[in-house]
Amino acid sequence: MYDMRTREIQEAIEAADVALEHLERARRSLSSASGWGLFDTLGGGFISGLIKHSKMSDAEHEIDLAKNALARFSKELRDVDGYSSVHINGFLTFGDLFCDGFLMDVIVQSQIGKAKRECENAIDQVTNIRNDLQRML
Repeated sequence: MYDMRTREIQEAIEAADVALEHLERARRSLSSASGWGLFDTLGGGFISGLIKHSKMSDAEHEIDLAKNALARFSKELRDVDGYSSVHINGFLTFGDLFCDGFLMDVIVQSQIGKAKRECENAIDQVTNIRNDLQRML
């Protein structure tokens, strides 16, 4: 019985680690996109816009992977006594915003900032639960 409980907790921790890895990568990509977006807003030009969109695409990919990892984490967490599941707020997904201009740049910067805050909140939530699980071992 004890070994089964320990195994379930360890599986949940491993799932949390995978989710956190993708969330951290997404946060780094969003931070980079934000920096390039600011440069783009201030008149950085075509190349800075391409780099910004590349970083946004990287972040979107990691967010998709994080969503899958969070679903697995939630599933593993249901196997641990005291947890029914984990609900992490949904992430903003980026649309292909290739329009140019100052107003569009400001809108995209706002979307990047919102996604970054959501990512940071998810990291905090998963980290707190992971720490609780670690204490259970």
